[in-house]
Amino acid sequence: MRPIRPALPVLALLLCALSAPAAQAAPPASGEWTAAPASGGGTRPSADGRPYFYLEGAPGAVLQDTLSLSNPSGTPLTLRLRGAAAHNTPDGSFAVRADPDPWITLAAPEVNIPARTRADVPFSVTVPAGAQPGDHPAALVATTGGRAVGVRLQVRVAGPTLSALTVESVRVDRGRHVIRYALVNRGNTTLAPRLAVHADGVFGRAVERAARPLPVELLPGQRVELSEPWPHPPALDRVDVRLDVTAEGGARASGSAEVSFVPWGPVAGVGLVLLGGAAAAWTGTRRRRARRAEPDEPLLEERELAQTGALQ
Repeated sequence: MRPIRPALPVLALLLCALSAPAAQAAPPASGEWTAAPASGGGTRPSADGRPYFYLEGAPGAVLQDTLSLSNPSGTPLTLRLRGAAAHNTPDGSFAVRADPDPWITLAAPEVNIPARTRADVPFSVTVPAGAQPGDHPAALVATTGGRAVGVRLQVRVAGPTLSALTVESVRVDRGRHVIRYALVNRGNTTLAPRLAVHADGVFGRAVERAARPLPVELLPGQRVELSEPWPHPPALDRVDVRLDVTAEGGARASGSAEVSFVPWGPVAGVGLVLLGGAAAAWTGTRRRRARRAEPDEPLLEERELAQTGALQ
């Protein structure tokens, strides 16, 4: 990726601090400092407050917005700021990269906020000329004293979008009574997947769960490992498990696995009984065969005649 020039003028690197009461920044009851999008900015302005930043533009565009920081406490505060690209952790959580995002330029990397003051910090997002269309999730992160607060930044690059996903590595963990699987976002839009579970066995339907939202925001190009509880699997059956996943934009995928449930304890007990019976029957048969194979003893008269003949 080519180097990106700061989109803000040098004079704009100065902090825009407003001596406003903390109540206007809607701080939490605990009195801790906050970070949030400033009112009325972004591609979709809103005067009622925004839960995250949303910026949209074509490749090569320079997009601007403002981060609002509030210090309701009675002491000055120094915050370090950075922009970072986002990703999913293996379990599906939202996280940010350790390295700065080269698309994002903040007006200042560090901000000093007086007591009971709100500070508005401008920033820009420069979309590279060769950027791929679709969603590019990121966040603005403010840190101090071991505490970090992130504000999500959703950048949508104009162009064709594709919503697609796959369900992979479906397997049943019988020891933990869960169905494990992986979801992979194969498109270029952020997905909020929904999962339906079906399991059909030889003796009937074992599981039938209607589609429900999953607690994960699947980012483009990301793979997450998830699990679905199965607390009461059948004791004896062969089951075909199927997972159907859908998401907005027409994304749809399925994955399946086959699993057999056998109660090995009772089966082993029955096997030992049968084995013992078979061994006893085999032993009896051998004894009967051995007795039939022995020569019959001659009668008393025959033994006497034989002895008399021998004497003559």
